[in-house]
Amino acid sequence: MNQPLAYIHPGAKIATNVVVEPFTTIHNNVIIGSGTWIGSNVTIMEGARIGKNCRIFPGAVISAIPQDLKFDGEDSLAIIGDNTTIRECCTINRGTKALGKTQIGDNCLIMATSHIAHDCVIGNNCILANGSVIAGHVTIGDFAILSGLVAVHQFIHIGEHAMVSGGSLVRKDVPPYTKAGKEPLSYVGINSIGLRRRGFDTEKIREIQNVFRLLYQKNYNTSQAVEIIEAEMEATKERDQILLFIKNSQRGIMKGYTGS
Repeated sequence: MNQPLAYIHPGAKIATNVVVEPFTTIHNNVIIGSGTWIGSNVTIMEGARIGKNCRIFPGAVISAIPQDLKFDGEDSLAIIGDNTTIRECCTINRGTKALGKTQIGDNCLIMATSHIAHDCVIGNNCILANGSVIAGHVTIGDFAILSGLVAVHQFIHIGEHAMVSGGSLVRKDVPPYTKAGKEPLSYVGINSIGLRRRGFDTEKIREIQNVFRLLYQKNYNTSQAVEIIEAEMEATKERDQILLFIKNSQRGIMKGYTGS
């Protein structure tokens, strides 16, 4: 790896088969795994930990300090898993002392101009479409999809296999397996197409639909719906995952769509 038109700090640890294109800057205290490609005009700052076989496109800035006035120069990381693609002009800030890291999992696609703020944790196989902006301390579960121009409030939790429609403002937690849309953001069904693509059978999809039918379509409040689901529905991994998500929600879950 000999890139005379790129700057690579001597303290960076980069696998021998990493490709770094011209005019890229890689700072000290950076680790990059084998097979990764770094495009031109990328800036990778201190604290970046980038996995194997990633692709980072021109203009991206990885591991810049947080845009948080409480940040006091503490050591922290921005961790990117294996086989993840980061498209043009994305910005991913490193963590603060609150968590110590910002983390993106394996096999993710972060599309152009998206922003991921400090202390976010994004699971595996997630997609953030163009222009998504994720505030600090957000958690996004595996296989979640955010469509273009989604804006997520700080401390939000978006569950596994959820899908959020384009242009949405996410102010409440989005339970796993759901589709979210409208304004204000509301439940508009379960992500049945995504679930089928990932191997969920018809019976399991129907079970998930029944949980959310009680939660959103029977005029119960959340507490009442949770009690009925626990009493009347057989305990399964998916049922319990949904209930645990609701019970642990700090900001409250999104509401059902009323049509008004």
